[in-house]
Amino acid sequence: MLQLKNASIFQGENLILSDVNLDIKKGEFNYLIGKTGSGKSSLMKTLYGDLPLEKGEGSIVGFDLNILKEKEIPFLRRKMGIVFQDFKLLNDRSVFDNLLFVLRATGWKDKSEIESKINDVLEKVAMKSKGFKMPYQLSGGEQQRIAIARALLNNPEMILADEPTGNLDPNTSVEIMNVLEDINKSGITILMATHDYALILKFPHKTVKCEGNKVFEVV
Repeated sequence: MLQLKNASIFQGENLILSDVNLDIKKGEFNYLIGKTGSGKSSLMKTLYGDLPLEKGEGSIVGFDLNILKEKEIPFLRRKMGIVFQDFKLLNDRSVFDNLLFVLRATGWKDKSEIESKINDVLEKVAMKSKGFKMPYQLSGGEQQRIAIARALLNNPEMILADEPTGNLDPNTSVEIMNVLEDINKSGITILMATHDYALILKFPHKTVKCEGNKVFEVV
């Protein structure tokens, strides 16, 4: 599902991580931890095509990151869902229309299929009754549920979650983790960057750490 071999992660001219070897298999749930500035976000950005992989080898959901062209990035992102800390919802349109926007942008045309898909993903995150609401009418936890629903729209093989509980209180964080656990149990691979060690203790999974320009598995 994801493999990096002797990879170096750059942000512009700056070397952020070197000799990264990472292997995530289908259906796994992995945490990515490390202090602020340790390279977690740069690694995530490389995986979803925001930063080029300039050195080493890498592949994710069947795409070769070494030869990934800009025009291929939308196709890469259809095979993976991305969840951000700050939700990135469009505040000028309803929950339903936020999800509709993504489906239309990725080529969905049939109205009944679109409606069925939106209802399906909202049900998966227990938000089926909130489709008519505007994002600002929702709590932070509800907005993150919508962001996760959006990530599920194109049946991704993998979800990259970058600090998805970073703006949430502890109880809401646990609720969001339960949603992610259910998604993982359905067969979707998850890589989640987090600072929240309490969550890692409560929901143990394989953990990978960024520290001192390196990435290594925590045993």
